[in-house]
Amino acid sequence: MKQVAIVGGGIGGLTAALLLSKHGVQVTLYEREAKVGGRVAFEEEGAYRIDQGPTIVLLPEMLTGILAEGGLPPERLELLRCDPLCRMHFRSGRTLSKLGGLSEQAAEIERHYPGEGGAFLRFMEDMSRLYPLGRSAFLERGYQRRGEFFTPANLVLLARLRAYKRLRSAVGQYFRSEELIDAFSLQSLYIGGAPFRTPGIYTMLPYAENAFGIWMLKGGYGRLPEIISRELLERGARIITGTEVQSLIVEDGSCRGLVTGGMERRYDAVLYNGDFPHLEGLLPQALFRGGGKPELSGSKSELSGGKPQGRIRRGKFQPSSGCLLIYAGAAKRWKDSTVHQFFLPDSLNMNLRELFEQKQISSDPSYYVFNPVALDEEAAPPGESVLYFLVPVPAEPALNWHSLAERLADKVLADAEQRGFPGLRASLRWRKLRTPADAQRSGLFGGGSFGLAPVLSQSGVFRPQPKPYPLRGLYAAGASIHPGGGVPIVMQGAKLAVQEMMKEMTDNG
Repeated sequence: MKQVAIVGGGIGGLTAALLLSKHGVQVTLYEREAKVGGRVAFEEEGAYRIDQGPTIVLLPEMLTGILAEGGLPPERLELLRCDPLCRMHFRSGRTLSKLGGLSEQAAEIERHYPGEGGAFLRFMEDMSRLYPLGRSAFLERGYQRRGEFFTPANLVLLARLRAYKRLRSAVGQYFRSEELIDAFSLQSLYIGGAPFRTPGIYTMLPYAENAFGIWMLKGGYGRLPEIISRELLERGARIITGTEVQSLIVEDGSCRGLVTGGMERRYDAVLYNGDFPHLEGLLPQALFRGGGKPELSGSKSELSGGKPQGRIRRGKFQPSSGCLLIYAGAAKRWKDSTVHQFFLPDSLNMNLRELFEQKQISSDPSYYVFNPVALDEEAAPPGESVLYFLVPVPAEPALNWHSLAERLADKVLADAEQRGFPGLRASLRWRKLRTPADAQRSGLFGGGSFGLAPVLSQSGVFRPQPKPYPLRGLYAAGASIHPGGGVPIVMQGAKLAVQEMMKEMTDNG
């Protein structure tokens, strides 16, 4: 039986373990924290419990399909469809609801923005043809060589998806209203990117919202690691928590195990599931040279047997945006509220340029609110609420977050009270903050909350791949790995890594 080690128990590592165990591989997973889950976890205080990281479930069929492929029946988790999908609150006083039905959404847009309903239908019609092609070409396969990515067919598809434009500009070809452009481009923030920096290929995100819905997991996204880890333990997989991997063993062009607690542990393959830039610190430093993109120099034959002569070029990476996260418990519920809400400033574009270009906290911040009791009454004690506020901020862990975070949280809660949650501050019974400094301490690269930033130079073939280096036996999964961030997409990346691993182990006997 093949033996595989997984370094890190985030969703990527857990998904890989699930798929590998289904293939009959003996898996040992090492997690430095006391619990598995990584970004997908809970914050808890007394009777209050709310997701710590991801809250929005997109692409539900991808999520459940990969779990089913790993032998986990779909009935093990209950997905709840949000209706409305979400609400957008603008400074103008308009509140736009995102709706699942195309005609209903077009009518809602037309009601607020006369003449724009048809633009939405054109967007959805165009993307309905492009999305399946983009999913197949860019989400469901990895790229070891640039020539595999830049094929004539892919180049035509990239042009049709407006990859040469930025997301905000691509959406602007359909809508005239700045508010609608914001509503159909802010989805890049889900993966830590600015709409004016993220490539136009990410129009697949706003399309997917309306095409497949926005969902939540009953009981919270934090239940997903619990469900997967329970299944893994029942299959005989080993999950070792509170244990940090100190280094990886590389011999003769292959990764042959790891070191933990000062002891070598040998495996047939290793999968790394942390923020990718940290992988360099686990590899022998003699492998590295200079700066630039992560790749090996030297011929393939030098690396396929004997001592490798080429060396890995050190990566230069850009983290995603940071977040101020506010977790709260309130002795109140709000009628007619929705699960997912966005509160936008006078100019989201200017707000995000302050954040991404000037590395400043805006005086008029944008933020997202997760209010699970709007759909799941059991998410909080009777008559009470748990709330989650996400405020995009610079990924600058060195800032004085001790004072900055409190002031920003006060401003956001006051604004939320005025615009959608009357009586909020008086009803609070619990409040906890999480900053980019906290994110960095927990292992998130550069204090960013979503892995590597989804800029052009870190997308597609330019992003670290599930088989990141031409070293046998070393693979990677996670938000920083192709195809990118978001729980179902991370799971898809783990699936790609497992496919590469199984092929290599089969080829090598």
